[in-house]
Amino acid sequence: MAEIIGNLKSSKKNSHKNIRIDLTPMVDLGFLLLTFFVFTTTMSEKKVTDIVVPNDRDTTTDLICESCALTILAGKNNQVYYYEGGDKNAIYKTTGYAPEGLRKIIAQKKALVFNRLKSDRMILIIKPSAMSNFKNLVDIIDESVICQIKRYYLAELNLADRKWTD
Repeated sequence: MAEIIGNLKSSKKNSHKNIRIDLTPMVDLGFLLLTFFVFTTTMSEKKVTDIVVPNDRDTTTDLICESCALTILAGKNNQVYYYEGGDKNAIYKTTGYAPEGLRKIIAQKKALVFNRLKSDRMILIIKPSAMSNFKNLVDIIDESVICQIKRYYLAELNLADRKWTD
């Protein structure tokens, strides 16, 4: 830890001996603390999904490939309803938030659209109801990110959708 460096010949004038302190453990501790704080700040950063919101336009409806669309409705009591295609002839089905439920349905629709059109044009329409909670919406968006859906948007419920979700 500390070394005393002295002359073999001692003199009365120079009785002061040089002491050399080894600072290696302090440097090690400093690097260890620095590494710890960098690691903890990196791990505590929040992961955020970007949502791009389009500008308001004068058009009343957006043109969507109906065979490419999958609509997911978040209902009360953690229920999930979905239908494929447009909402005029919608056949409502139900599933859950588990990976074998919602994720499987999104992946199947994505594969169907890719096999049919040979492109990644699937559109996911998310319609949360007033009876659903925010966690349900986040779970649906998380599943779309896991399935690598590039196009999804939030929409309001129409009258037919409200019958199923409320």
